[in-house]
Formats: sequence, C-alpha cells, structure tokens
Amino acid sequence: MAGITLTQQASGQRQATSPWLNPKLVAGLVMVALVLVLTLIGLILWDVTLARAASSPLNLPPFWVPGGTMAHPLGTESSGRDLLALLIVGGPMTLQVGLIVGITSMVIGIVLGFAAGYLGGAVDAVIRTLSDTALTIPSLAILIVISAYVRQMDVTTMSLIVALLAWAGPTRVIRAQVLSMREQGYVRMARLTALPTPHIMFREMMPNLLPYLAASFIGSASGGILAAVGLEALGLGPQRIPTLGMTVSQAIQGSAILRGMWWWWGTPTIVLMVIFIGLFLVAIGLDEVVNPRLRGVRG
Repeated sequence: MAGITLTQQASGQRQATSPWLNPKLVAGLVMVALVLVLTLIGLILWDVTLARAASSPLNLPPFWVPGGTMAHPLGTESSGRDLLALLIVGGPMTLQVGLIVGITSMVIGIVLGFAAGYLGGAVDAVIRTLSDTALTIPSLAILIVISAYVRQMDVTTMSLIVALLAWAGPTRVIRAQVLSMREQGYVRMARLTALPTPHIMFREMMPNLLPYLAASFIGSASGGILAAVGLEALGLGPQRIPTLGMTVSQAIQGSAILRGMWWWWGTPTIVLMVIFIGLFLVAIGLDEVVNPRLRGVRG
C-alpha cells in the first residue's frame, strides 16, 4: 500500500507540473527579457546621443584594454560612435524588426491558412500552390533586389519587405493544423448548428491553436531578424538608424577585423547571438508544450 501511495503521489506531482514551466521556454524568455531590461536600464542611465557620429573619440578600445576609458566602457568605432550607446539603441530596433515581421506574417498566415484548411477545394489548391511557390523562391536574392530599388529605407520599410516572403511558413503550419481539427467533434457540431464560417474558424478553432500560433510567430520573428541582419550586412538596410545589423555592416566596411577592432563587430554579434538563442529556445519550448511526446510525457 505504501508503495502504491508513493507512486500515486509522484504521478500526481508530475501531472501538477505545468507544461508552461518548460526549462527551454523559461530560459529563452529570460534571455530575451534580459536584453530588453538592460536596454531599458541603459536608456535611463546612459547618454544615447553618443550613438551619433562624431560624438566620441575615434577607435577607443573597451575600458579593460590599455587605452580604454570608463567614459566609453565598450569602446568606440571609426565614426566616433559609442558602442554601448549603439547597443542600447540598436537592440530594441532589431527586436522591432522581428515583431513587425512576426505580426505581419502571422496575420497573413492565419487568414490564408484557415481559408485553405477549412474551406478546402479550389481555395486550398490555390493557397497551397502559392505558399509552396513562395517557399521555393530564394528569398534573400529577392529581398536584395527589392531593397536595392527602395530609395529611403527605414526599420518599418525593411521589416515589411522581409515580411513579403515570410508568410508562407506560417500558412502551411496553420493549414495543416486546421485540416486535422476540421474533422473533430466540436467543429462538426458547430457546423450542424449552422454557425457562420468565420465564427467557427476564429471563435471555435483558433483558441485551440494559440500555442501553435505562438511557436510559429517566434519562428517568423527570428527568421525576420536573420533576414534583416543579412540585408544590413550587405549595406541594404537603414543607414541612419542604428541597429545591430547596421553596426556589424559598418564594422565590415571599416575593415574592423583586419584592424584588430574586435569590439566593433564582437559586441553587437554577442547581443544578436543572445537574441537568436533566446528566440530559438522559446520556439523549442513552445513545441514541447503543444506536443507532449517531445517533452517525454507518456499517457
């Protein structure tokens, strides 16, 4: 009896543990939140006008390297910009790109994915063909061509350009989930009660898809940031707005690697790595939340 009781207690403890306390999900959220919190603290405590050109001495190393100073703790670059100020201003700008790309691609993906999965027929065939075609297009090459013809580039414009080809992935994921949910009992019952199609899709089915939508949103956001950094590294991003990708691009143009100015390209690269790893862990954690088999839960 004692053994059975202990087994039942252990089983109850496993069931009581929320799947949302996934270690990967929590770790990823902490990493992204850390970037945001440090940015907010920096906006309060540091002079972000030092991110402007010619606002600081040129080519100063970090304070722990001979020649560095605490007035510019992470050093400066060849245009006289303070690296700490660039990180404080550029971090939120980079996350803003991911937010715009994620929201835009998810709105398009939800509309097209639900229409294809629920309505089926010719609608499904057309949307499936369009999404499959978009996935096969070399997106970076198309983005380079489009960006080259845009005269005035800002963060919002660049984000919308990246989002032009970011909707296909969410559309396929949502379509697949809607196809499996369409045959479930509560959806059939809603059809029998003659509820409007938009009500069934967005009031009955969408709440059950929220974890999948969240995971797809994170994937789109991280992919958008990566594409934007690629454009910025090629010099096709906004040149007057300090972002992490722009800082890396200017370091490449200024031959920072050959000149040994590792702090110019190294510090923004580290922040980008923290953002990417954090978003990656959040996406994996959400996948494990919605798929019990991935987190080792046995029925």
